[in-house]
Amino acid sequence: MSERFGHYQSELYLQAYGGTKPPFTTDPTHLEAEAERVLDPGPFHYVAGGAGSGATTRANREAFDRWGIVPRMLTDATERELSTTVLGQTLPAPVVLAPVGVQSIVHTEAERATARAAAGLGLPMVLSTASSTSIEDAAAASGDGPRWFQLYWPNDPDVCGSILARARASGYTVLVVTLDTWSLGWRPCDLDNGYLPFLKAEGTAVPFSDPVFRSRLDASPEEDQAMAVLRWISMITGTDRGWDALPFLREHWDGPIVLKGIQHVDDARLAADAGVDGIVVSNHGGRQVDGAVAALDMLPEIATAVGDRLEVLFDSGVRTGADVVKALALGANAVLLGRPYVYGLALGGEDGVRHVVRSLLADLDLTLGLSGRRSVRELGPEVLVRR
Repeated sequence: MSERFGHYQSELYLQAYGGTKPPFTTDPTHLEAEAERVLDPGPFHYVAGGAGSGATTRANREAFDRWGIVPRMLTDATERELSTTVLGQTLPAPVVLAPVGVQSIVHTEAERATARAAAGLGLPMVLSTASSTSIEDAAAASGDGPRWFQLYWPNDPDVCGSILARARASGYTVLVVTLDTWSLGWRPCDLDNGYLPFLKAEGTAVPFSDPVFRSRLDASPEEDQAMAVLRWISMITGTDRGWDALPFLREHWDGPIVLKGIQHVDDARLAADAGVDGIVVSNHGGRQVDGAVAALDMLPEIATAVGDRLEVLFDSGVRTGADVVKALALGANAVLLGRPYVYGLALGGEDGVRHVVRSLLADLDLTLGLSGRRSVRELGPEVLVRR
């Protein structure tokens, strides 16, 4: 039997009995507003903002509201089992901390704090290529915890190979390749604020610590930061590849490979045909294409089409335990949580991340049981009705 995550509720009530309330909200729909109060406008909107009018970000949330959970009674759900196997790894719950770059803009401990919190809960953190912390330092912060690595694919093959080799040597077991951000989407909040943290060398710890990238420079990043930044930006933006590029990844990575950003069922089939191990059904949290389909709307068809050939993960819009239940019922093997834990990082560092994730897990545990299910493996389409 896995840890009873729902016990966090009792822990919080007992603390309140002693006069101690949570340092910030347990309501994930209020986290964004609380984070806005502690962050400067540039960093806040960089995390919270979406592409264009924000229509895709809104659509992601509206898609969850179109499904309702149908509770069952007298199902002996006193004890629940949240543990599951994802890409060959046994996890205590079907939740992964999504790759979010540039975490130094919200907290000085950045990815190190997130890595410690995730490891303490036994959940994978996906380290972004745009991390403010080097691959090796983030791995050290993770200790024995599970860790995955996300790739923004450099157009220099040797630099890419070097980064992947470092990740494998540092104990990262799963490679998550983001496909939908080969160029930044139109993000009015960032444009209006004149805010792109990479231009000030935030989120560049991975390339700046890479020996092959450094060998491409006429002067080190310490000597000429601006030129190093420009060289890196030109290396990871502006190049959209074809499906025939995927064998390069297999040549340089001997573990599971997951393609992130799949939104069309035909792309899911092409991913399966290419022999990758998993996909993430995702629209990057609405940050790339304005007016795009909600990721959840595409999940059932994709899971039906390829779920027997590869692992189907999901992100974009996940906020509550009920959201996790719905995504799993619609075919996801696990979900990736993004913005909420970053708001927790902004509000309380490592403790903030831990609080947000424990709150989500408690909500998931309790929602699972109160809906009459004893295990996440019992979740299927029959759990839901279309509103």
